[in-house]
Amino acid sequence: MNPSSNPARVALIGYGYASRTFHAPLIQAVPGLSLALVASSKAEQVRAELPGVAIEADPMQAVVARGVDLVVIATPNDTHFLLAMAALRAGKHVVVDKPMTPSLAEARELHATAQARGRLLSVFHNRRWDSDFLSVRQALRDGLIGDARHFESRIERFRPQVRDRWRERPGPATGLWWDLGPHLVDQALALFGWPDTVQANLALQRSGATTEDWAHVVLGFGPTRVILHVGMLAAIPGARFVVHGTRGSIVKARPDRQEQQLLEGLRPGDPQWGTDADPLQWQSDDGPAQTRPALPGDQSQFYVELAAAIAGNGPNPVPPDEAIRVMAIMQAAVDSASDGRTVSPTCPV
Repeated sequence: MNPSSNPARVALIGYGYASRTFHAPLIQAVPGLSLALVASSKAEQVRAELPGVAIEADPMQAVVARGVDLVVIATPNDTHFLLAMAALRAGKHVVVDKPMTPSLAEARELHATAQARGRLLSVFHNRRWDSDFLSVRQALRDGLIGDARHFESRIERFRPQVRDRWRERPGPATGLWWDLGPHLVDQALALFGWPDTVQANLALQRSGATTEDWAHVVLGFGPTRVILHVGMLAAIPGARFVVHGTRGSIVKARPDRQEQQLLEGLRPGDPQWGTDADPLQWQSDDGPAQTRPALPGDQSQFYVELAAAIAGNGPNPVPPDEAIRVMAIMQAAVDSASDGRTVSPTCPV
């Protein structure tokens, strides 16, 4: 089957920031996919921005719509499970935005249902295709600094005002750790595997905050420590990645720019798409400081690989068991912070 001649028809559920910024433009950039339907109460906005795409106000009707092959769920986290389960039971392939579900039990149930129905279930861990992560991963694979012993990964922003949106209100899987933490956990597991220990501290730092807006999580891998940090009061943010190893150090100062490029109207395939002018800095064996050009990023590769998998021409880009591992570490961090102890997590799959 040629996916570009028989593209999978996609229903996008929700039309908030994630759908408008990431999902819709990335889906439309992939020949093997066709954005056919959007579930949203913002019909006029969808019609203006996605002419020719059908609109359904009821998300539950959209996930079971006839003629749809793939359902992409980009709604508040507490709705992921019910919508994804309905789509799987209707025979659809499903992509769920991260985090997969608010609970590990729900994530396992979705996985079991997808297996029983013979449907593809994937989770949108798009930051696997970021320029900063790809550059650091390649440097580690090349052995530039020997064995990594101290690894810092941080996403920091300066947003001192609390906004009235679901991510910043109390509820299942809300707050900054559940918003940005899955990106950092997924990348850490991709690099280092399953940790021996999880130690976490979560806090509400901004005036008026009702959910955690600061998180500091340390994963232990034998002698290696992986520090994951997110915060909303960093007018001068720290480096995106800092890695110290047995032979030297790596610094990737600035983050991937694809989100900003998408906001500016750039799309996959455009000349500057995914480019990163901020080089990797590294020094090893007491030699001089050096730089290495950053590798380009391309988050549309998630959907390229997904379309191939649906057509039977490749593996699932983010299999459910990998997303379930992320969920388990997310919950272990919450348990650690709540109990004030170091957790030794059990691998769930």
